Amino acid sequence: MANNKSYMAKPGEVESKWYVVDASGMVLGRLASQVASILKGKNKPEYTPHVDCGDHVIIINCEKVVLTGKEA
Repeated sequence: MANNKSYMAKPGEVESKWYVVDASGMVLGRLASQVASILKGKNKPEYTPHVDCGDHVIIINCEKVVLTGKEA
């Protein structure tokens, strides 16, 4: 019988990275959901809900984002 254990990240073990996202030509809602996932840390395999696993995000060319539907 295998002994499977879950990994829970500890606050001192998490390394945060910096991401630069170019928003030109991207749809606003999709950009927001992708950036939110990076900020929460859900893009990492060691994601733990009660630990801040998120990374830092810089968004450039925000004025070139595409608005669809009723946002405009």
